[in-house]
Amino acid sequence: MDILKKALQNGLNGQGLSGPDAMALAALPNDNIYEILSVTDKVRRRHKGMEVNLCSIVNAKSGLCKEDCSFCAQSIKYNTAIKEYPMVGAEAIVDAAVKAESTGAREFSIVTSGTKIEKEKDVSILIETLKSMRETVGMERCASLGILKREVLEDLKESGLESYHHNLETSASFFPNICTTHRYEEDIEVIKTAKELGFYVCSGGIFGLGESWADRIELAETLKKLEVDSIPVNFLNPRPGTPLEGAKNLTPIDCLKIIAVIRLMMPVKDIVICGGRNVGLRDLQPLIFAAGANGMMIGNYLTTPGRDIEADTQMLKDLGLKPRGVDR
Repeated sequence: MDILKKALQNGLNGQGLSGPDAMALAALPNDNIYEILSVTDKVRRRHKGMEVNLCSIVNAKSGLCKEDCSFCAQSIKYNTAIKEYPMVGAEAIVDAAVKAESTGAREFSIVTSGTKIEKEKDVSILIETLKSMRETVGMERCASLGILKREVLEDLKESGLESYHHNLETSASFFPNICTTHRYEEDIEVIKTAKELGFYVCSGGIFGLGESWADRIELAETLKKLEVDSIPVNFLNPRPGTPLEGAKNLTPIDCLKIIAVIRLMMPVKDIVICGGRNVGLRDLQPLIFAAGANGMMIGNYLTTPGRDIEADTQMLKDLGLKPRGVDR
């Protein structure tokens, strides 16, 4: 249990655990989870206080993706029967942002399927949307649009985009097992470009793909090296028709330990729990904050429904937590 003492000390001073120390922490038996949570809760409080970042998304372009990511229902490689549609109009996106703001979200992300936004028309819609959002809502403006060229990111930033989201999904070592249609280095490059342009950068992964603890820690080390600002943590919600439709690789305790390890490796970063929260954590959802998270996605996800927003709001009240940017 000396690793817990080291984790607490390093976490409180903002240093974080090294990869080998994180592996030692992950190797602790699951029945030590509450000892781990006592450490991560202290570290989160030290650096993040009692505020929680709430974010929401809109699926602005659905399906029709040429990538073969084995977990994703939006790939044309798999028969998943999801709703498919091209880029929706600016008005529809702004309306979704207004609705999200009314629920307490402080960040709103425009998400599109596909490797990247290529059509000039789609870029024009995004520029119009961002300009309208600046005048309509007070939320942070974020987007997840794939592997974009620097000039497109520059145009979007000039139009009002503040945050850019691009997940690495898993470690470089495990990535070829889940995607063969683009190189991991392309994902790294867009994150570096977004950082260079001054975006607040969100990048994380999806857990439960069959990866090992070594893969999880390799991913965290990569994100730490890239100095991303926020780590979105997703848990696999197996989608019918995908290669991983039958995967059952995580328990709720596993999910908590994943959050905890990431917090103790990157004590001062934002950690936001996103897709798969309901499925992965089930009745242990309130413990995500004790595990180190200081944010969560509210509302629906890309192709699956989220938890009832009123239930999430009540959960925060019951825990004595306050949504960031909301007075009470």
